[in-house]
Amino acid sequence: MSDYAHVPGGKLKLKGDDGKKKKKKRSHTTDDRARREADVEVAEKRAVAVSSSSGSKDKERERDRERDYDSREREDESAASPAPTGRRMTDAERRFEETQRKRREERARKGAHLTHKERVNAFNKKLDSLSEHHDMPRIGPG
Repeated sequence: MSDYAHVPGGKLKLKGDDGKKKKKKRSHTTDDRARREADVEVAEKRAVAVSSSSGSKDKERERDRERDYDSREREDESAASPAPTGRRMTDAERRFEETQRKRREERARKGAHLTHKERVNAFNKKLDSLSEHHDMPRIGPG
């Protein structure tokens, strides 16, 4: 019994555990808003500078181009990040989302012109073309 008399107390010590807690990072949504506002101001200044150096028709064209460009950028940002998490998508993620969207649209276009009866017939043809390996096994007597 003397071998088991001493029992150490306290919690287990783990490697790399200093007992310090990591601080959570704050989201930088306010920084993103400020950056967007600054971009809009720069675009407006650019439009004013261009308008002062060219004719009135050219001014209107440039303003329209700037507005279209800014609106497209806002649409791209809103489409790229559906939730305002503050996380930016990488190029690969953006391409992946785009291909997924295209595939969904293609699938919807394919199925949109078929009636229910035509879909059922197509499904039955597909099942008939499969090998016997895919048949349901017979269960029970008979």
